[in-house]
Amino acid sequence: MELVEAILLTVITASTPLLLAASGELVVERAGVLNLGIEGMMIIGAACGFAAAFTTGSVFIGALCGIAAGAALAGVFAALTLGLAANQVASGLALTILGVGLSGLIGTSYIGQKIVGAAHLHIPYLSDLPFVGKMVFGQDAFVYVSVALIAAIWYFLYRTRPGLVLRSVGDNHASAHALGYPVLKIRTLAVLFGGACAGLGGAYLPLAYTPFWVSGMTAGRGWIALALVVFASWMPWRLLIGAYLFGGITILQLHAQATGLGIPSQLMSSLPYLATVIVLVVISWMRGKAGSPAPASLGLAFVPDR
Repeated sequence: MELVEAILLTVITASTPLLLAASGELVVERAGVLNLGIEGMMIIGAACGFAAAFTTGSVFIGALCGIAAGAALAGVFAALTLGLAANQVASGLALTILGVGLSGLIGTSYIGQKIVGAAHLHIPYLSDLPFVGKMVFGQDAFVYVSVALIAAIWYFLYRTRPGLVLRSVGDNHASAHALGYPVLKIRTLAVLFGGACAGLGGAYLPLAYTPFWVSGMTAGRGWIALALVVFASWMPWRLLIGAYLFGGITILQLHAQATGLGIPSQLMSSLPYLATVIVLVVISWMRGKAGSPAPASLGLAFVPDR
């Protein structure tokens, strides 16, 4: 039971950055914008978050700086794709490259430096309960924020009028514009929110997951977050399940290496990305029969009539 508990605890921590980044991207894509720059926003959030936390000694300030950095890079993406109607795919890829380069520049002087990671919640008696105590009442704040974020996004999208408007913009931006809704403003706010979530997901890595800085520490998690949105069929609660599933696959390859099964470590390290490819292929095959649940205007540029 102790081994199972330890594995589940590591699954939760491995899933949290994926859940944070993917939840923001879900809102962005629901608004009809395809942002492939999540990886760049995560890594810049990680670099700025660690730099701020190392300088100030505050994990909270580090998290805020990670959010701000991700939102700032998302602002560049919004200016290109919404303001100038640039291609969303090309702009997202360019921002990923930009984010990776900037993170290397910002983090050069912090390589190998360590900080005190985010504190874990401890409630007397409850946190000491066998098996469920640490998992439910002993996590850091990032974990609780990620779950609360999913609940808030679900409520916003399906129980509020602004959420309905956002979904209508993603499904048919021309009709939403004809009804008088500010399509570009709504999409800009959604993109900034997605960038903030990606920056927070990136900041989680050096602030809580592994409290030190190494270059490229997101290791492709942004691409997995993108696949998670498709895996979840743009539904918030499915996103929660998918994030923990992919986090479990990530931890599985680590434990398999530790048991000495003789499987090449390179193959085991590729498992999360191999699972991503398989899931996307299966979903594409299923869509061919049942139709696509994606927002109808996803990835389409909108230029308002003069």
